[in-house]
Amino acid sequence: MYKILVVEDDETILNELQFLLRLHGYEPVSQLPCDLALLDVNLPGENGFEIALKIRETSEIPIIFLTARDSTEDELIGFRVGADDYIHKPYNSSILLARIERLLARKPNTSNTVRELSLDTANLKASYHGKSTELTKNESRILASLMKKELVTREEIIEDLWNDSLYIDENTLYVNINRLRDKLKQIGANDFIKTVRGVGYRL
Repeated sequence: MYKILVVEDDETILNELQFLLRLHGYEPVSQLPCDLALLDVNLPGENGFEIALKIRETSEIPIIFLTARDSTEDELIGFRVGADDYIHKPYNSSILLARIERLLARKPNTSNTVRELSLDTANLKASYHGKSTELTKNESRILASLMKKELVTREEIIEDLWNDSLYIDENTLYVNINRLRDKLKQIGANDFIKTVRGVGYRL
């Protein structure tokens, strides 16, 4: 049974959502771990955007914002902090359930391998010949970008991380690339990341 985190301060709406989820075979929960997060934005204390950012520090679970805040700016912020969907209140139960089902059915590629170097994006870990090293989220996404194609420009890596709600500029990218190189060197994957002068990087 899928566990769905429901963060909603309106008790009536909270009870409705919990009833709806149970009726369709889901288990509503009030804390992590879970398989999907359903967040309101307007909350006492931490708002939904802040909660989403905290979730994204350690997890790639789907996040849906369910909120009365319907401005374009709020919606953009929602996606930038890691949302997979943004639904306005009052919501349609059938549409909400369909979007939950779609996100839970998604099967992300959590493992990539190039020249015996493996990346586990779910656990932020790179492995090579039996040795492994833990990566930061930025380092993991950079390595994932490099594994996608033969040559990746600096702009493509930055755009990829932006789409994943990770904020980075060219200077930060340079620092992260060097740290990633050092970590790969520690597990024996020496000189895996090559700089293509004036363009970007390749494995």
